[in-house]
Amino acid sequence: MPGTPRKKATIAGPRRKKTTPKATPLELERMQAIIVASLEDDKAEDVVAIDLAGRASFADRMVIATGLADRQISAMAIHLNEKLVEAGFKKTRTEGAGGTDWVLIDAGDIIIHLFKPESRTLYALEKMWGSELDEAEAED
Repeated sequence: MPGTPRKKATIAGPRRKKTTPKATPLELERMQAIIVASLEDDKAEDVVAIDLAGRASFADRMVIATGLADRQISAMAIHLNEKLVEAGFKKTRTEGAGGTDWVLIDAGDIIIHLFKPESRTLYALEKMWGSELDEAEAED
């Protein structure tokens, strides 16, 4: 194949990252139990877990919870990360922990959304990803 190594690399496209293996169902249940317990310990409201298996490529589950103040949401994110690391799970990636209405925590196979009440209503992730949507599509 003619061309420079740089051209060949450009044509080949980006290198694929090595993917980490998916968690087993038991590991997912254990991780979700730790997440929900941590959020409940921090007085999160309306904690909801949604199964995304087969519906999303970015995660197998989603947990959504409401906090009433920026400090509470920030503390929930910090405590959650600490508890997952203590339990042997990898460190999470957090977006928006600097005092916003929405904090996203990527724990690998489970994504956690921490909202203030107004933001949770505005984004309505339960409606977007909930089982009610699947049932409505099946009826059409």
